[in-house]
Amino acid sequence: MSDVWLLANGYRYSGVHCGIRSPLVAREVSSPPDLALVISDTPATAAGVFTQNQVAAAPVQVCRQRLPSKTARGIVICSGNANACTGNQGLEDARHMAASAAQCVGCPAQQILVCSTGVIGRPLPMPQIETGIKNAAALLQPGSAALDRAAHAILTTDTKIKISTRAVPIDGAEIHLTGFAKGAAMIGPNMATMLAFVLTDASIDMEHLSHLVKRAADHSFNSISVEGHTSTNDSLIFLANGTGTHLKGDARSLFDRAAIEVCTDLARAIAGDAEGATHLVTIEVEGLRTAGEARRIAKAVADSPLVKTAIFGADPNWGRIVSAAGYAGVHFEERDLCLWLGDILLYQNGIPQPFDPVMASNYLKTNREIYCKLKFSLGSSDCKFWTCDLTYDYVKFNADYTT
Repeated sequence: MSDVWLLANGYRYSGVHCGIRSPLVAREVSSPPDLALVISDTPATAAGVFTQNQVAAAPVQVCRQRLPSKTARGIVICSGNANACTGNQGLEDARHMAASAAQCVGCPAQQILVCSTGVIGRPLPMPQIETGIKNAAALLQPGSAALDRAAHAILTTDTKIKISTRAVPIDGAEIHLTGFAKGAAMIGPNMATMLAFVLTDASIDMEHLSHLVKRAADHSFNSISVEGHTSTNDSLIFLANGTGTHLKGDARSLFDRAAIEVCTDLARAIAGDAEGATHLVTIEVEGLRTAGEARRIAKAVADSPLVKTAIFGADPNWGRIVSAAGYAGVHFEERDLCLWLGDILLYQNGIPQPFDPVMASNYLKTNREIYCKLKFSLGSSDCKFWTCDLTYDYVKFNADYTT
């Protein structure tokens, strides 16, 4: 958990149990926290990016209508029920969640954003949620302990909370970023069944924040994959309440770098916490003509079930990696490619290299973090992507998720 001094100033958090999540969804405890509230003490500039699935959950639709905005006060989040594919009733319920939270904290309903995660196609239990919002509002507090409760309340099948913070020195003072997220499955580029929130006390204009949230997503949440399934509820929301330094000149670059680092930390944590995963895999692709080409190849490797199962089985079957690169839709010759697994060179300029398969297998067996590097000789563009292995437990988790 983060130290209090690292947290963004002017925010309060709470997390409570109100009965949305059933033990079937929340396997770890019988009465898990399932509703979170995050409030800025002053109006904040807000921006977000959301799922690219054509089937977008009701909370996503509401947030899209309200963002970007200079007057957001907070976010209400429920877990265990996605409020997706729920028609007009789902939209009414999402707006009602926001209105209830707004009434409790004393602000206009339009200043509250709303997010949900969980099972698709079920109406929200609104009486429980209304009670939960009232309880959460009464428990709002600043600090790490309160953030911890909120971070737990947004989880579904995650095994751990995901928090990242930064303090950025600017003009003799500090500005702070607090990020927290959830995600463990339905994780595919263009975000995933993931919710992520980045809060800062910096003063940032709406245009800059809207640009930054897209850049940060591309460098982080759009560069992870568990099984390539794009969810209905993906949301990344930035709030900047302006209680600290106003960003200009070089300070903006420093802040932007820190914001992208926070998002990257959270994205890596999501990939590493994928359901049943035993490995976090970093895929580095270098030497392509464009960044888009590098991303297409990295994504093809990351999404390949054959690559992912080989890593799970500690099988250094490097041909699966080369093959995935070859069907990514990027033109190259075999002689343009070199491949490493960790420090082990497997393939150089189209020629297989002698290597110790036992050593390569042991690398996969003994390291939770695995590195795979594909280097081309076609240009200077690169990409870094994260994925995980595909295990028996992943199938078990998702075969009986609602039963």
